[in-house]
Amino acid sequence: MRIAATALVLVLTGGLPSPARAAAWEDVIGPGSFGGYGALESEWNYRYPWGSDHNGTARMYASATDHNHVSLSGGVLTLKATRISWNEGNSSADPHLPIRYHSGAIHAKEHVVVNDQFPNWEVKGEFQAPSARGTWPAFWLTGVNSWPPESDVLEFKGDNRNWFNTFRTSSDVSSSVVGVSSPGSWHTYRAWITKVNATDVDIHYYLDGRWIAKHTGRNFAGKPLWLIINLQMEGSSGSPGPTAETVYRARNVYIGRTRA
Repeated sequence: MRIAATALVLVLTGGLPSPARAAAWEDVIGPGSFGGYGALESEWNYRYPWGSDHNGTARMYASATDHNHVSLSGGVLTLKATRISWNEGNSSADPHLPIRYHSGAIHAKEHVVVNDQFPNWEVKGEFQAPSARGTWPAFWLTGVNSWPPESDVLEFKGDNRNWFNTFRTSSDVSSSVVGVSSPGSWHTYRAWITKVNATDVDIHYYLDGRWIAKHTGRNFAGKPLWLIINLQMEGSSGSPGPTAETVYRARNVYIGRTRA
């Protein structure tokens, strides 16, 4: 879908300032990518871009033939974490925590790259997020070639507060922490990202259509980003985590951009 974007940019940003430039809007990933496994696998890859492990105690297991931890039903993606009772060693990623869970993750095949050709991006989705101690769901962007940049659109760390984060370096971070009523019910999380100069972007974060904050992504321009949906466990969300199954659900996940 392509339509003239001059008016659309104002609509999507809620009237917030955006570059006044002639551009066309286009969908990158439409809200139907969770309509079936064929649709999912045409737009998304299983696990993390770098493999199975990251910074918590969950190891990601999923493939085209293994849907125990990444499954679809009725247009809804479900990531499921289950506690294991055997020794599976430690995570290969820093801080190398012991693996206590099997869980699921997916990442978009298309990179988000804010540049002169694509100066505005929208990333959003509806989620039912777990928020008990030891549960660490996320919907986030991270650098393909280096870290940072990172932008966290959804991140719960063991309670009912969502962390909208923008990492410029490991110590230069903007965080807007917002309490969410019943995170396990459906809520919409959204980022509008726009190029403001040769090196920097502005990231506007929204919860359920309400503008929360603007963060500056210094040196984000021109850097490709992965979009990841994952259910990590323990780590920054505390421990011990739950012994029962934990689920994290997503629907209507969307990526769009303007093409100058």
